[in-house]
Amino acid sequence: MQKADPFGNALKDYLKDQKDRNIIIHSDIAEDDVMPVPYLFRAYAEMPKLEQTALDMCKGKVLDIGGGSGSHALYLQEKGIDVSVIDISEGAAEVMKARGVQNVILGDINAYDTEKYDTLLLLMNGIGLTGTLDGFKQFLMHCKNLLKPNGQIVFDSSDVMYMYEEEDGSVWINMMNEYHGEVEFSMEYNELKGEPFKWLYLDYEMMTQLAEQCGYKAELIAEGEHHDYLAKLTLM
Repeated sequence: MQKADPFGNALKDYLKDQKDRNIIIHSDIAEDDVMPVPYLFRAYAEMPKLEQTALDMCKGKVLDIGGGSGSHALYLQEKGIDVSVIDISEGAAEVMKARGVQNVILGDINAYDTEKYDTLLLLMNGIGLTGTLDGFKQFLMHCKNLLKPNGQIVFDSSDVMYMYEEEDGSVWINMMNEYHGEVEFSMEYNELKGEPFKWLYLDYEMMTQLAEQCGYKAELIAEGEHHDYLAKLTLM
């Protein structure tokens, strides 16, 4: 049975008529939020500085993991870079092909090991697809099958500890629970509801520790204005 794909449906509808649309985001750490669909179709000049920096770091053969609408891949294509995109959403894959992304792979990155790449790219907190701390480590071990010698993983993430702050500045965390950056999300669009999924926000210190355990060297490339950062991982 085909899974509901509110994300992909929203992308397809926007591509057809360019009307303002929102995806509703449900989570277990905050009230419902919205993701404006037009934001996913922005050009390079409209992207945050961290994303621009990440794209400028791409080298060699690139795999954009969780490509969404294909905006990052299209920019890299225009720069003459050999880029492929993988996404688990059928709707997203359809939209990317329609927009002109040349190499689109429909599938789960954790089950993909067909080719090797110089750069693995995960933007808009794309590393969150690993779901949990254990999932992040498993992903890094899997990436060893995808990276060429001297290859790199480039991604951004955020520390969401601020979301647990009380008005007096103290932080309330239930230590019996999972890591504070392991969040459960679900998406809704036009009354179509998707299945809940785990999403990971990694603080830089924790990320570095886990990366080293998996045999990677972590490098902080830049810090954003919203508790976010851009990092590069290379094999030791």
